Amino acid sequence: MEKMMKNEILIRNIETKNVMTKSNLPVGGYSVNPYVGCTHACKYCYASFMKRFTGHGEEWGTFLDVKDWGVIKNPQKYKGQRVVIGSVTDGYNPQEEEFENTRKLLFQLKDSGAEILICTKSDLVVRDIDLLKDMGHVTVSWSVNTLDEAFKDDMDKAVSIERRIRAMKEVYDAGIRTVCFVSPVFPGITDFEAIFERVKDQCDLFWLENLNLRGGFKKDIMDYIAGKHPELVPLYDKIYNKKDRSYFEMLEKKAADMADKYGCQFVDNEMPYGRAKKGHPVIVDYFYHEEIKGSENTGNRRK
Repeated sequence: MEKMMKNEILIRNIETKNVMTKSNLPVGGYSVNPYVGCTHACKYCYASFMKRFTGHGEEWGTFLDVKDWGVIKNPQKYKGQRVVIGSVTDGYNPQEEEFENTRKLLFQLKDSGAEILICTKSDLVVRDIDLLKDMGHVTVSWSVNTLDEAFKDDMDKAVSIERRIRAMKEVYDAGIRTVCFVSPVFPGITDFEAIFERVKDQCDLFWLENLNLRGGFKKDIMDYIAGKHPELVPLYDKIYNKKDRSYFEMLEKKAADMADKYGCQFVDNEMPYGRAKKGHPVIVDYFYHEEIKGSENTGNRRK
């Protein structure tokens, strides 16, 4: 079944035999995507490569396939396994409010003992706090790479930064482990120190990831920089055409200094378990994510 929704989003239902997929991601043993496509339409979305496997001719961000799967058999087989919800979609895209695929998934996994990591740009996740609190091993991560709503609006169609930050606090206050994922860090634009100041009392983990322009969206981003931030063109040319890593090496040093300033643990490309003290989240450097061999990133928050 296909239907067009507001703003000409093509919605169709598809059947899938198994929604659980073994993952090569360093952040999880299994990857679960309740939808195909993502209507947040981020201009820098690394997952846009998925389009070629979907049979869609529409632009990325303008279609969504709603998966239909049967009951997950033997959910206890995932006990202790890291399960990432939303590796190539956002399980809390606006259409989740209607279709509730992610909530269905949480119900099916709630007694599994799996270590759940939810990646989102939405505040709809607060709807499911009741389920998340009962699951025990849950981390919720929000992408926040700017405090400038105008820049955010240029980059994606997800909810405002303010709504994400409010949702982060609500989930944190409910005793669920939270992540502020500063991703991607736009050179010369993203002020991760200012973001840290806003969220340090409501997140356990503060992740940093560089803007990766190896995808097909490189020209769009470079054209955007030339049009909106022409003063940054030489920097972007140096980083993304001449492959100079010195800027991100400088940011790595800046992040380490920030950790010292606030008494935070700072680690490279890995993730310890546990919860940091309030105001002292663990700062994790994923600037060179292509070099990551493995990480631990979910677990119980200490209350």
